Amino acid sequence: MTNLVQTTGPAVRGLSDAEAAARLAADGPNLVAPPRRHGVGYRVGRQLADPLVALLLAAGVVTAALGDVPDTLIILLVVAVNTVIGVVQEVRADAAISALDRMAAPVARVVRDGRDRLVPAAELVRGDHVRLEAGDVVPADLELTEAQRATFDESALTGESVPVHRFATEPAGAGTVLAGGRAAGTVTATGPASALGRIADLVSRTRPGLTPLQRRLTALGRLLGVTAVVVSSLVFALGVLAGQPVTRMAITAVSLVVAAVPESLPAVVTLALALGARRMARTRAIPRQLHAVETLGSVTVIASDKTGTLTENRMTVQRAVTADGTRHTVTGTGYDPAGTVSGDISEGLRTLARAGALCNDASLLPPDGEHSHWAAAGDPMEAALLAFAARCGFDPDAERTAAPRVAEQPFDQAHRRMTTVHRTPDGRYLTTRKGAPETVLDPDRHGDLLAAAAELATAGLRVLAVATAVTVGRPDPAAPPPLHAAGLVAIGDPLRATARDTAAEFARSGVHLLLITGDHPGTATAIGRDLGILEPGDEVARGDLGPLTAGTIEKTRVYARTRPEQKLDIVAALQDRGEVVAMTGDGVNDAPALRRADIGVAMGSGTEVARQAAELVLVDDNLGTVADAIGEGRRIYDNIRRFLRYALSGGLAELLVMLAGPLLGMPLALLPAQLLWINLLTHGVPGVALGAEPAEADVLRRPPRSPQESVLGAGLLRDVLTGAGLLATVTLAAGVTAQRLDLPWQSVMFLVLGFAQLGVALAVRARPAPGAGRNRSLPAAVVVCLLLQVAGVLAAPMHTLLGTAPLPLATILACCAVATVPGAVLRIAGRRDR
Repeated sequence: MTNLVQTTGPAVRGLSDAEAAARLAADGPNLVAPPRRHGVGYRVGRQLADPLVALLLAAGVVTAALGDVPDTLIILLVVAVNTVIGVVQEVRADAAISALDRMAAPVARVVRDGRDRLVPAAELVRGDHVRLEAGDVVPADLELTEAQRATFDESALTGESVPVHRFATEPAGAGTVLAGGRAAGTVTATGPASALGRIADLVSRTRPGLTPLQRRLTALGRLLGVTAVVVSSLVFALGVLAGQPVTRMAITAVSLVVAAVPESLPAVVTLALALGARRMARTRAIPRQLHAVETLGSVTVIASDKTGTLTENRMTVQRAVTADGTRHTVTGTGYDPAGTVSGDISEGLRTLARAGALCNDASLLPPDGEHSHWAAAGDPMEAALLAFAARCGFDPDAERTAAPRVAEQPFDQAHRRMTTVHRTPDGRYLTTRKGAPETVLDPDRHGDLLAAAAELATAGLRVLAVATAVTVGRPDPAAPPPLHAAGLVAIGDPLRATARDTAAEFARSGVHLLLITGDHPGTATAIGRDLGILEPGDEVARGDLGPLTAGTIEKTRVYARTRPEQKLDIVAALQDRGEVVAMTGDGVNDAPALRRADIGVAMGSGTEVARQAAELVLVDDNLGTVADAIGEGRRIYDNIRRFLRYALSGGLAELLVMLAGPLLGMPLALLPAQLLWINLLTHGVPGVALGAEPAEADVLRRPPRSPQESVLGAGLLRDVLTGAGLLATVTLAAGVTAQRLDLPWQSVMFLVLGFAQLGVALAVRARPAPGAGRNRSLPAAVVVCLLLQVAGVLAAPMHTLLGTAPLPLATILACCAVATVPGAVLRIAGRRDR
């Protein structure tokens, strides 16, 4: 429909850098209002509102009312330390997430000083001229100056899912998406003044929900809390029956509940995820959602695109075939216009190169302060055609100026081609078309070229056909006159140097790598074999997939000529088999599959729609970065389980000691203040330090965990029960022995239980690969807590505070030696399990 086509106006110069800087200073950055930052008072209040902390505060009120000053002081100390740790963790997590937001900031393509530039979207100002391609998110409110069959998805603003056609002089709101066609416009409003900014002001007040892992751990915390309350009630009853004061036993029961449940677990998990996300970001993988960090550890299948992910994404025309069948070899590096073309630069080759430069929306960016080499603004394949034209002796910008575009039919996935119409200097019209050979060439007239295209595709090259026609009258690009073949261009994008190693690493870690591409089957087959994921005799699935049976999915590793909706079907079929799927993509048509996958992985150089649909953005477009991210996800999950193993073993041991004590002649095995002191030392800094443990040596050599697996599964519950049993046994044995030797048995048990729990913290440490960095914060935290534990029986003020008695040095050393037994047993058993 020609009425959807707007003519291209005169060349745009845009703002100067000086004008843009002045307007940015006056109006501020093009950013929506950030989420409201909570002050320290709010954070402290939220920590104190935790049910377990509130219970502890209630116990403090009771002890204060009864005049029990030592227990009141220790309760207040525990509350203060836990609150400080929780607030610090929240602040650090917020800082980590803010850093990720800055790294993931989108960019916009603008014209300044007559040149196309890529600038951070935050630096857009009123009056900037912005260019948009299909898949781009509108970065600010625009008044359109060009609209080539432009349709916008305005659901982000209106909720209407049907794309809307927009024409020149009409507005385009910030946050909408150019779903099809091409457009350009002048910025009219930025930041909070834009349409998106007004909505974002409402969104910023919405509090995000818990991640799946946090929900599972919160449910676990409730279960542990109920269990601790039941056992503590039993301890209370036994103590009262043994003649202990009701008040003291009530305080003991409350203290035991708090000591037995790791109330800092949600904060520890959030901090571990946020810091893990920052570590991923340093390897050029930016998680857009925290839960993606944990989910990565259970990925079983990676469905990967080819271009830029497994390849270098520096497309170069390597072969050219003119209409008469003459073949040329093209040399050059990346998008640098310098290069050579074998043979004579015939008129047929000039026609092919010129048409490829005109039927083109990309630009070449020369080296400057932002780029150390020639770069592409726009589609990489189109940029390769511009570099090819330059190597054939053309100036692409001069050709575009001499033959301005007056109409076009932009590329779309259904037709797999693009058509443009240009007015030539002699007043006639040149129609150019490029696309997949089977959609551009007539099989009856161009059989030789189609055969050459198949041959080039088999060699692993991506082949485009180009056709042209010259007419007196202006044609409709949707129904052009008969076109004459100009030839073929074969574009190569070599595998990254690390691609084969990445594929092998995925195989070792139990993750299956699939190649899903729109390329010719010959190209896909060549790439699959180079990667080592396709063995001789394996089948390559083609565009006509048919019903995706379990057998087909299981045996297929390469999918060629795949349409976007088929990617969605492939992901769904994999998930139906119980796979956890990570899907890569970069285009607007990849967004549904990215959203459907368990982890959507978008390319940093891709469209903004793809990045917003994904949970992980690869800044460097390198799939090898995903292998690092999977290892990081597994490391984080291992450390959360490590903390649970340590904290739950200690908490359960305290319950067992208090429950079994009366049966062994100890009416009150440990005083409330002693329980709280142990809890303060063991669940505080050492517990947080466990979250910084390095990855295990085999983190990428073991199969992924099942997403249905409980957080206490895979032997963790067994380890917790074993650890708790060892801790309780050693502590009770030390107490019975001290009774028989007429020593202060309660102080002995206090020392042994605290020492032994700290020993378990060292026992559950990671076993990293030789030469890998170690976590020095954990030993340091353990040493400090050991000294504080000893101070509990040596310092005179602590005797009053904790109800302990002084012990001779020999007894302290004996307690320390006995306390090493649980940790040593767990460490040795863990080595055998491996």
